[in-house]
Amino acid sequence: MPTFKSVIALLAACLLASGYSLGAAAAKPAHRSLAPIAPEFRGIDHWLNGPPQTLEHLRDKVVLVEFWTYSCINCIRVLPYVKEWHEKYRDKGLVVIGVHTPEYGYEKNLGNLQTAVKRFGITYPVAQDNGYRTWDAYGNQYWPALYLIDREGRIVYRHFGEGNYADTEAQIQRLLAAGRSEARGDATATIQANTP
Repeated sequence: MPTFKSVIALLAACLLASGYSLGAAAAKPAHRSLAPIAPEFRGIDHWLNGPPQTLEHLRDKVVLVEFWTYSCINCIRVLPYVKEWHEKYRDKGLVVIGVHTPEYGYEKNLGNLQTAVKRFGITYPVAQDNGYRTWDAYGNQYWPALYLIDREGRIVYRHFGEGNYADTEAQIQRLLAAGRSEARGDATATIQANTP
């Protein structure tokens, strides 16, 4: 049976190996490279409001990926904000992509989705993800879910559910401004995660 001293020695060795310094404050990442690379859109059945999109072709843009489904009341309540951000920031470098992942069988019907997109006045591209391939690639579990992707293709902000609209918009503004600042060489960024 291990002695108290051997357990303490093992813990100390683990702490040293992990780079942790006793008494030191946790360091903030100096660069957003710790943020995960956003997965590419996968298994999309149809694209509405434009041609197929790829994150590879959207590099140098700030991308808002919105997972939604048209009969979810929470998604319907978030839509006005997403549509407003699309209108307000699309000429400044924001691209909004709606990923419609159905909760119910009737939401898989392309005609039903087309009718909903028209009824809600959605003008940004919408991917029909009936097989949950993009949903799964993101490890998503919620409707609605918002993922902000920086100009390098990294997920730097997440929000699940309704609310927190001012913070989400502030993150959009920060990422758009960071693109202008990076051209001057003075940007810093942090990873944000908001959960219900």
